Amino acid sequence: MKTKSLTYITYQTFPAETANSLQTISTVKYFIKNNFDVKLYFPLREKNSSDDINDLKKFYSIDEEFKFVGMKHNLPFGKIKFLEALWFHISHFLWSKKNVKNIIKTSNDNEIFFTRSDWVLYFLAKHDMDTVFECHQISKVRSWVLKKVSLNKKVKIIFLNDNLENYYEKLNLNSIVLHSGVDSILFSNFKNTVKKENQVVYVGNLLRFGKKRNLDFIIKAFSYDELKKFNLLIIGGPEKEALRLSTLIKESNLENITITGRLNREEAAKKIMESSIGILINDDENIHSTEFTSPLKYFEYLYANLNIVGVDFPAHQNLPYSDKIAFFKKDNYKDFVRCILESASKNNRGNFEKISIDERVKEIIKFVQNN
Repeated sequence: MKTKSLTYITYQTFPAETANSLQTISTVKYFIKNNFDVKLYFPLREKNSSDDINDLKKFYSIDEEFKFVGMKHNLPFGKIKFLEALWFHISHFLWSKKNVKNIIKTSNDNEIFFTRSDWVLYFLAKHDMDTVFECHQISKVRSWVLKKVSLNKKVKIIFLNDNLENYYEKLNLNSIVLHSGVDSILFSNFKNTVKKENQVVYVGNLLRFGKKRNLDFIIKAFSYDELKKFNLLIIGGPEKEALRLSTLIKESNLENITITGRLNREEAAKKIMESSIGILINDDENIHSTEFTSPLKYFEYLYANLNIVGVDFPAHQNLPYSDKIAFFKKDNYKDFVRCILESASKNNRGNFEKISIDERVKEIIKFVQNN
């Protein structure tokens, strides 16, 4: 029996290959499993945007029943290819103002609103709705909006890590810190998978905010003689970047590296479960990558009992169980090779049930009900 109603409003679009879209869908999935009736509202702002439930279930490998509601987006962002940042903010603001007002009209008295959109948060707070906002990074707009809503007792903030909460501590927000998590049900389907010795995996988007993630460094590192006995598996899109990296590998005559492109969720989970070492890598051009990220892949690696090798950014050092990570200095090949070799001889098995998205959602529910 459904006990609560959750309305998730986002300016993200679906389907999308990003970790952010996957995190949204996974959160919704586990709210449903915790007896919430869920509706997800989002803009149809890309050519491939769709609210066809069957297509989205297939794309995200989900079976749960909930309402995907695609909203019209007759606005510049996604259509005009210059000054895109400007059009994003204008379109985001106008779309949120119009649709939040209309969605509220159909809401129930016990409705909980959930978002990771700054302007959706702003307009929900103006209407004095019970709102949970997930904060994944900083921006000037976000700082302004959070300051504006800081006195509203119906607004609750989830920060992705301590660094984010500390950044906004002067606002005295009603907040909690909850890192990302793993879809434990998905991964438990492959619990009997046999691990391949010396298989190293990177899974995730090959670009971040449209820029490279320093995977070229990882590829070159696997040309070193010490790592020739290891096989590197790179899983992710977009296709254009996967093709570029494949060309780099071919030109370097490296036979111990495979790029699969994007795989569906089941295929990716199986590949992770059969691997021995997982890699966390990013470039340092964006403060979100260095200070504020809480990567989904990290929790998937942990749950799959992989040994983990990661670049020593503060965000990675701030992760739960970070003592399980062998850290290397950015662009230091000798250090990276050392970490891979040391990790190959370790056993990272443990009980990581508490890092599931189900546990995370239960904490969100307690936070909402007790505050």
